[in-house]
Amino acid sequence: MADLPESEIIALRRDPLLPPEPCPVRWRRSPRARRVSLRIDPARGDVVVTLPSRAAKRHGVALLTEHAGWVMQKLGNLAPERAFEAGASVPIGGVEHPIRHEPGRRGGAFLEEGALVVTGEAPFVARRVRDFLRAEALRRIVTAARPHCEALGVVPSAIRLKDTKSRWGSCASNRTLSFSWRLVLAPDWVLDYVVAHEVAHLREMNHSDRFWALVEQRSEHRHAATEWLRRHGPSLQRMG
Repeated sequence: MADLPESEIIALRRDPLLPPEPCPVRWRRSPRARRVSLRIDPARGDVVVTLPSRAAKRHGVALLTEHAGWVMQKLGNLAPERAFEAGASVPIGGVEHPIRHEPGRRGGAFLEEGALVVTGEAPFVARRVRDFLRAEALRRIVTAARPHCEALGVVPSAIRLKDTKSRWGSCASNRTLSFSWRLVLAPDWVLDYVVAHEVAHLREMNHSDRFWALVEQRSEHRHAATEWLRRHGPSLQRMG
């Protein structure tokens, strides 16, 4: 059986009376899949088609064609991508900050008067914004983790940043806490909840009633933060 391409653009018609439209598709083959399936990835803005081991690509194309209207509507409803560029804005702690490019200054990127000032040449603006956000995310996450760790009597082996698409935080068996750097884009109380959640796993590596009692002891925003991430998390993944 021919190998699947990792990704490609396929023309789909959402309506027989309309011309075809380009649809970004990622192909996945899974030995555990029992049928062809598709899902929208809101972070990457494409549709993922999963095939069982012996299913031909044409079966995936057939499913896409059958559900073309639904696929194109869902893709069209995704939050638009937001580039890190001069004149744009970026939320930091949930508060929008305009990106102000000042090439004649030095210092990389820093906050000043409610704006994110970026120095240096224009081609490096996006990279410097990302570098600043990652550093700020780590600073805020470490600061948020400290009182939770002290209250629960736990110590992580390390705190690391990742650019995960499906998880905002995780706790490994070696007691390493990992977080998406994009949490810095969310309101502070959302970041604090995610940090409290993962720190609680250092006491209870499960989702038992005891675990949730620890989480609610450390954060009053469990349900509100979860709902906020459900509603707004995909848009954070589309930034930068």
